[in-house]
Amino acid sequence: MFSKQMFSKSGTLAVVCLATAMLMLDIAVVNTALPHIARDLNAGLTGVQWVVDAYTLALATVVLSAGSVADRFGRRRIFIWGMGLFTLASLACALAQNIAVLDGARAVQGTGAAMLFASSLAILANAFPGRAERAQAFALYGATIGASFALGPLVGGALTSGFSWQAVFYVNLPLGVLALVASLAWLRESNDPTARRIDWPGQATLTAGLFLLVLALLRGNQEGWASARILAELIGGGLLLLAFVLVERHAREPMLPLGLFRNRAFTGAQVAAFSISASFFALFLYMTMYLQEILHLSPFDTGLVYLPGTIVMFVVSAASAQLIDRSSPGALISAGMMLVAAGLGLMTLADVNSTWLALLPGLLVVCVGTGLVNPALAAVALGSVDGAQSGLAAGINDAFRQGGIAVGVAAFGALVPASAALGHGSPESYVVGLHHALVIGAAVAAVGGVATGRLIPFRHATSKAQPVAATDPVPELG
Repeated sequence: MFSKQMFSKSGTLAVVCLATAMLMLDIAVVNTALPHIARDLNAGLTGVQWVVDAYTLALATVVLSAGSVADRFGRRRIFIWGMGLFTLASLACALAQNIAVLDGARAVQGTGAAMLFASSLAILANAFPGRAERAQAFALYGATIGASFALGPLVGGALTSGFSWQAVFYVNLPLGVLALVASLAWLRESNDPTARRIDWPGQATLTAGLFLLVLALLRGNQEGWASARILAELIGGGLLLLAFVLVERHAREPMLPLGLFRNRAFTGAQVAAFSISASFFALFLYMTMYLQEILHLSPFDTGLVYLPGTIVMFVVSAASAQLIDRSSPGALISAGMMLVAAGLGLMTLADVNSTWLALLPGLLVVCVGTGLVNPALAAVALGSVDGAQSGLAAGINDAFRQGGIAVGVAAFGALVPASAALGHGSPESYVVGLHHALVIGAAVAAVGGVATGRLIPFRHATSKAQPVAATDPVPELG
């Protein structure tokens, strides 16, 4: 009986990690193929940026509702439906003949990914109820996130160089079928009898607000930052996001229960998720373009540049189960964020005449930091709320993570000259823009590290802190 239970737990962990690897690979693997996509589909920088942002924006805006739906109708069920949607959308991406169709298919992919992300952590939390075993499961989950994202450029480079950019999407088909079969065999159903209904006003205001904000940031250089259209999009996006907060404060069943933020550790987890995503993960796109378009590395060679960091990140993440048990998640997250900031700063040493080795010291430091952050972040995000609402908590954490990537990609794109980004302009101007983006990214990570250190206690917070329920009172603003 014991061995059968352990086999079931191992199978659950394997399925969730496989799905997570697919999702994170699909964010990073596309980066290496973007120059080829741009040339093949005659796309400019904005169209290429939407290949990344359509996915992350859809994921960020849908994942909150997906978490509530998973809690209500069953996490296993939503996981399986999400995997099916993600796999079919991958096929549509591979068959796309123009950039608009590809961007649209990526948005559908992101919707499927939202269903998977929202249910995956909740499935793990249900399968591993004990603190020690859950910490180990989260450590492997975190290692999968970091290593998959860092390994993505190598996989994407190999597929693009060996076959074509379409191969980075075709590879999801056999993996998706394998994950579906394994899900049916190993995953156990769980839900929350008191789960919330879909908050349609909140969903509408969040989606519209984030879309307008990202749209303005992506089009600002092209249209002019003082143009009426860009100003209207920026103001409209800001007002809609404010409206979202107001809707959530007064909704009977909000998709983002603001009462959860009464828990400082939970708030700190969201700050850390947004900060690391809006800095390192968002900059990944522009670092990859630097390697290919400025240093003229092949897609495969570009992927090899990230390999040492991938190994470091995986080792550090895998060891974090013991670190979480002996230290504190807050200390690990704060220290990791400061290392990410330091590593991004070191990357500014790379210039037009550098080799790829100029990026390596900074990349290794960033990967050590990321390896510390990811597992501890998962532990805090779920450990600071009531266990029955783990799907909702997972959805909120992933919304902040993916929202950070979407906003970061768009914001940093405003610093990089569009013509230089795809090899049609001055390499010097691209590097100057990249340096500015790296400095700002380092500042975002550092601020996130300081804020996290103040919000998450430097003790065993996940075991001693009182979990907050979504029904707790909304915190006062200001």
